[in-house]
Amino acid sequence: MLQTAAAMSRLGTETAFEVLARAKALEAEGRSIVNLGIGQPDFETPPHIVEAAVKALRDGHHGYTPAAGIPELRESVAAELEKRAGRSLDPNRVVIVPGGKVTMFFAILMFGEPGAEIIYPNPGFPIYESAINFTGAKPVALPLLEANGFAFSAEDLLERVTPATRLIILNSPANPTGGVTPRAEVDRLVEGLAEHPQAAVLSDEIYGRMLYDGREHASLMAYEELDDRLILLDGWSKTYAMTGWRMGYGYWPKQLLEGATRLAVNSNSCVNAAAQWAGIAALEGPQDAVETMMTAFDERRRTVVSGLNAIPGLSCVEPGGAFYAFPNISGSGMSAKQLEVALLEEAGVATVAGTSFGAHGEGYLRLSYANSLENIEIALGRIAEFLDGRAAA
Repeated sequence: MLQTAAAMSRLGTETAFEVLARAKALEAEGRSIVNLGIGQPDFETPPHIVEAAVKALRDGHHGYTPAAGIPELRESVAAELEKRAGRSLDPNRVVIVPGGKVTMFFAILMFGEPGAEIIYPNPGFPIYESAINFTGAKPVALPLLEANGFAFSAEDLLERVTPATRLIILNSPANPTGGVTPRAEVDRLVEGLAEHPQAAVLSDEIYGRMLYDGREHASLMAYEELDDRLILLDGWSKTYAMTGWRMGYGYWPKQLLEGATRLAVNSNSCVNAAAQWAGIAALEGPQDAVETMMTAFDERRRTVVSGLNAIPGLSCVEPGGAFYAFPNISGSGMSAKQLEVALLEEAGVATVAGTSFGAHGEGYLRLSYANSLENIEIALGRIAEFLDGRAAA
């Protein structure tokens, strides 16, 4: 019998991939499945980005790169972040990694250990809590409430900070709720954090360009007073429909930069060389494909919200960002997991239970509207028919 480290038993997973696997299995059996589970744009990577990678390969970019990324890409990232920060940034503080999760994992590994506390949003991206548990640190949930539009509350967060708090994780626009925290709330948080200089902040801004109705992205990069303890997480997956390219980055405080680079050396060595040249093309090239995608997402968002609110037993607040709806299902009479399974197995609609994103997700489902308008309308019809049939039974 092999004996693995105890920490392995504390490592969770991302249920959306399990739902995807089951949906694919049902499709292989001939079932019609509409997948609103996985958080992946249904658009192709823009052609000019693909061509940049092809050119890089033809130009001979086949070898290792510096662990933190090629200088040209780090400069491009810093220039992009300067738009959020409103100030000059140092390209040497950028670390390119294979996907947004890697920055997240590096940050949690740096600060997580027995006796430490890490605050994270709940419901939130499931890897936050999983990685915190893996390190042996205490995960401290910050509840995100429907009544608050699923924006985090600065007051609630600051009440949870203790001398043992090593790291605070924030995410706006948010997965799974689509919640967007307004600048006034971020202002209050930053002011309060002045009393807790021991706590680093990880700001997950992977959906930072995915906002609706003229909402503003209140990036923590704009607060220079956090410069010595803010880790910024972003990447190309969502904005540029590059999920399979595995491209992300972190902007690190100077005192953490060497540690982040060492973690890269010890884990992934470097990021795919050709993909890095594609990353430059994405940031510096035409942005019309991003605008086209967001226009489509906005139409789908409105269709999803109105459709869900028309189904007895469900209600849905309007998401302000990302491409997720997080409807309240308490009127259905089913738990989140029960409804997730029933919709997939009986109605042919893949969704993800709110509890997959933390205990505070009970009573909710996550629907990704990164699917065609036609498929979304089919899914809404199937959900309505299923719940209507259950009510009549």
